Amino acid sequence: MKELTTYNRAAGYLNQIFDLLNERFFENELSKPVITIQSTPRAYGHYTLYDAWSVDGEKGMREINLGAGTLARPIEEVAATLLHEMVHYFNDLHGVKDCSRGNTYHNKNFRNAAEARGLQIEHHSTYGWSITRPGDELLQLCLDNDLRDIRLNRIDGFFARMGGSGTHDGSFTSGPSATKKSSSRKYVCPCCGMIVRATKEVRVSCMDCDTQLLLVG
Repeated sequence: MKELTTYNRAAGYLNQIFDLLNERFFENELSKPVITIQSTPRAYGHYTLYDAWSVDGEKGMREINLGAGTLARPIEEVAATLLHEMVHYFNDLHGVKDCSRGNTYHNKNFRNAAEARGLQIEHHSTYGWSITRPGDELLQLCLDNDLRDIRLNRIDGFFARMGGSGTHDGSFTSGPSATKKSSSRKYVCPCCGMIVRATKEVRVSCMDCDTQLLLVG
């Protein structure tokens, strides 16, 4: 895979991840939205509750945005944000109200739907069940598909101080940071360069080189 260091590659990559998540967690029920990468103050992303885009003024499409200053997190965290917004999308299609208080407070409807689809959700006193982390099933999907980190990131000092997990209609939320050290580990054979990824520390060897792999990240 080419290095993810350009905007076009990053945008295309996010669409590929959407397809993987849609198949695994939604049985391909979600039609493809327009996935944008823009600065989203005080949020990792948002989902629009209306058709924000059209083709020739006719066919409407929803929008999922990921914050441009948050792309360089571990890829499982970026995937968790995308999946978070996809849960909002799914609930919206099914008429499930999952937020209140100006669409910033995530209620138990959101928590239940998110936890059923590969996410770990924690409660924030102001924004409800909004703190989002990847669960084991999502981590495994990232490993199985060898998803790589996006190296492109908008230079925006604001995001270095930002917490929160996103909202679903363009309004902004904040809260404890959902970012943590990557949950996956990368092992490389020092002889042939073979790469193995794991969700925990392991001892693994390259049978071709008869050499133990080194932990590099």
